[in-house]
Amino acid sequence: MTITRTSRLWVAHGPVGAVGSIREVDGQYEVRMVGADRAVGTYPQLEIAKRALHAHLKPGAERPEFRRH
Repeated sequence: MTITRTSRLWVAHGPVGAVGSIREVDGQYEVRMVGADRAVGTYPQLEIAKRALHAHLKPGAERPEFRRH
């Protein structure tokens, strides 16, 4: 029996380039910041994950652009 996992990826781009990513695996959204050793969290919805990624940027940073890959 083969188990197939569906995975999608969004990369967050700010003025200085990529700042993080969101990967969907089995209906959950995992947030990783560029240069981090591990995920900063897993969230039940994409919009919540985007807000969480934005919250991990420096204070006053603009919301990054999310591009699906």
